[in-house]
Amino acid sequence: MPARRERFQKPGRRAGWAGRKPDPLAHLTLTQAMEAHFEALLVAGYSADTVRGRRIALRRFIAWCDERGLADPRDITRPILERYQRHLFHYRKPNGAPLSLGTQFGYLTPLRTWFKWLATDAPLPWHILLNPAADLPLPNVPRLLPRALLGVAEVAAILEAADPTSPEGLRDRAMLEVLYSTGLRRTELANLRRYDADLARLVVFVREGKGRKDRVVPLGERAALWLDKYLVESRPRLLGAASETLFVTDWGEPVSPEFVADAVRRAKTRAGIAKPGATHLLRHACATHMLDNGADVRHIQVLLGHASLATTERYTHVAIAKLQQVHARTHPAAKGSPLVTPLPPDEESG
Repeated sequence: MPARRERFQKPGRRAGWAGRKPDPLAHLTLTQAMEAHFEALLVAGYSADTVRGRRIALRRFIAWCDERGLADPRDITRPILERYQRHLFHYRKPNGAPLSLGTQFGYLTPLRTWFKWLATDAPLPWHILLNPAADLPLPNVPRLLPRALLGVAEVAAILEAADPTSPEGLRDRAMLEVLYSTGLRRTELANLRRYDADLARLVVFVREGKGRKDRVVPLGERAALWLDKYLVESRPRLLGAASETLFVTDWGEPVSPEFVADAVRRAKTRAGIAKPGATHLLRHACATHMLDNGADVRHIQVLLGHASLATTERYTHVAIAKLQQVHARTHPAAKGSPLVTPLPPDEESG
């Protein structure tokens, strides 16, 4: 094994903040108003993840405004916002594909929240008299089914693709098993602490999941066995310093949501599965496989941490095992019977 200092030296790391490029948008009044808005959100109890997502959307808008000489919140009018909305609609990614309606919705919704704050609660010099985003129509996002679904055999292949003979592979196997068993989001898994998994009671405590809501989810026996093996054999070898994080990287640091997603992609590639997606593939598989085996949709709602039952119900449209059984039992053509039953021979003509 390499020396401890070398093993836990993350490649390419720079000391301090040296080399960081200055923010080209920092001088704009719009940017300063954005930062004041985010501070107000954090004070009001919004999560850092929520702010991070909204920052991406608002910085995209501010960059678009900067290209057009718009630097102050008072410069923004309703026609300008409508023009930006048309820009998002006509925008094409490098591969030529348009932004999905869901992506456009995600870029526009933070604008409405931001301008509402600017018109109601923002202090000077950012306060504006009228809200140009009031009643700004948003794209009608269709409720689509999951793009890809994994069968039980495909999930098994992904889980077995992680090599448990190495500390890193054993960690990956434990993460994959927990994801499939609990249906956790990647951020929720990355945020787990050492004692959030109660192996004796076979439960996992999710602290401040989406919407900053806590919940308790069941942990399957098989996932608990792999997690226990990781905690005993792998985590002490990977850990570079004392940490409360349940899962750690090859360098002994807390895993990030991106690290978790990459682990799923690696296992998926080794398993020879080309379906798009990463952690949500296992989350979808957890829900649909349980529904196929008779779970109540409201139990799945609690497991996945959905605020609305409507979000969970879309899984009922792809969990069709029961419908297939009824179809096979009742449909005349389900078992290869002829589409048209031949008429009996005409006795008189014979």
